[in-house]
Amino acid sequence: MVDVTEKPATSRTAQAHAFVHMRRATVASIRRIKNPKGNPLEIARIAGITAAKRTSELIPLCHPLALTHIDVRAKLCKNGIAITSEASATGPTGVEMEALVAASVAALTIYDMCKALERGMEITEVYVVRKSGGRSGVYLRPGKRV
Repeated sequence: MVDVTEKPATSRTAQAHAFVHMRRATVASIRRIKNPKGNPLEIARIAGITAAKRTSELIPLCHPLALTHIDVRAKLCKNGIAITSEASATGPTGVEMEALVAASVAALTIYDMCKALERGMEITEVYVVRKSGGRSGVYLRPGKRV
């Protein structure tokens, strides 16, 4: 684990993205909430938030952080579900991993909840959209707008 003792505590934020590609028929079923397990968008939101809080238990050598905010949103699109997560904390290290874990686990939850409707779904486009705080300042993924 990297020693962050000497690093100053600063306000840190990160936003991550993931996408679950699926057939239009699967999207239509989700729109009609025709899923035997319930609403996958809301369950994925809760799963992502919970996962972000446990990131240091999932990723070796990742510092445990006291998150001050975590939000996960899942939006139906014509060919799948776009997931966005945002994490914030004040501390000596960034929250990119927490945002990425939140988006990834939300996507996995959607797959789990919708696999009875379609087995061929794909989880793609997992990346950090932006981050701020710390020595390196602001990062914004090229081609993305906040």
